[in-house]
Amino acid sequence: MKKNRLLQTIAVFVVVLISSASLLQCKKDGTLVKDLDRSFTGQADSTVYASFYESNTVSTSNTTPDVNDVIQFRGVQTILHEYCATSNCHGGPIAPKFDTYAQIMKYVEPGNAMSSKLWTLITTNDFNKAMPPVNSNHELSITDKSILYNWINNGAKERPDLADFRPAAISLITTGCGSANCHNQATASGGWARKGLLGNLTTTDTSTYVYLSPATGAGTYYCLISNATLREQVWNAYKDSVKQFYSDTIGKASFRPWKTFATPRSASSTRGPLQTYDDILLDIKVPKSVRSNSSVVYTNPVTLVQYYAKANAIDASSALVSRIDSTLLLANPYTGVYATSHQGDMAYGDGGLKPSEIALIKAWYFADPNVPAVWKYGQNNAGIFKYRNSGKIIKQ
Repeated sequence: MKKNRLLQTIAVFVVVLISSASLLQCKKDGTLVKDLDRSFTGQADSTVYASFYESNTVSTSNTTPDVNDVIQFRGVQTILHEYCATSNCHGGPIAPKFDTYAQIMKYVEPGNAMSSKLWTLITTNDFNKAMPPVNSNHELSITDKSILYNWINNGAKERPDLADFRPAAISLITTGCGSANCHNQATASGGWARKGLLGNLTTTDTSTYVYLSPATGAGTYYCLISNATLREQVWNAYKDSVKQFYSDTIGKASFRPWKTFATPRSASSTRGPLQTYDDILLDIKVPKSVRSNSSVVYTNPVTLVQYYAKANAIDASSALVSRIDSTLLLANPYTGVYATSHQGDMAYGDGGLKPSEIALIKAWYFADPNVPAVWKYGQNNAGIFKYRNSGKIIKQ
């Protein structure tokens, strides 16, 4: 009996000791923390990919998920494990627990970070309430706070969806491809300007950019329109003609694009812009290989003007995803014939996208209702994307 009482006394003492240590740890005063500001100075930014779990496999993955099939970025659960749910704190003897999604959601108001208790504890300047305790010298970084903030404001979902994929994926494409001197409006229209297709321009209206391949060192020359107003007018006029023609190739035949992105119409190398969501959708719906074929596909019998733009928008040899993801082979949606080699140079040769970024773009692509089904799964769900190593065809 005395032994049991002794054990009970020791147990009570340990509990009191842990509680006291915890309380002392939460008391915040002294010179070390007097100038500390824990408030978040950032803002809601949907382009920040913020997911609860660190790893998410895309729905269209290979039979065994391939290198570009897993979206793996620092996640909310990982952050809270590191800062809060440690073995000696909210993952151990101290309540509440911050381990599972269900436990964490008790302190989160989806869509409203400022009203969420979890967010308040992480950003409060009341040092007696701050979590993690300030004297633990383990403050969340701005980056981690940003992930938490955007995850909560975007709905605090257990698994990401289109609302998480699209802003982040489009940002990757526009900043990684469209912001450089390759896939932008200045380059797309610059070659036309140098060729004299845009009227009486001088050399001061354009400039030349040389891209050196990091792999080979070879140089590619691009001509850019320097005049921003003219550049926007030219590209928007071209884009409008493409949309008009492919909406009704017979009734709006006069809108058929006749300028090509490469020789012989343009003296310099050019590429289609990927600077906006609308530009990207245009590239998906009417790929550059369709609207700027490498050879003449039609000659007007009256005017004898030669055209390089095909009339069939799905008779294409390339697509956005196949140009980004080297694990996939593309089948021409019209003929059903698969390519014999990958086209994934836009990621590895141009933009240098990481596997997780490619997976994120792929997740957005197949989730976005604005991407036509024929450019996801082919005609009648026959499939147009096939994994190289397994032969698995992506179908709806």
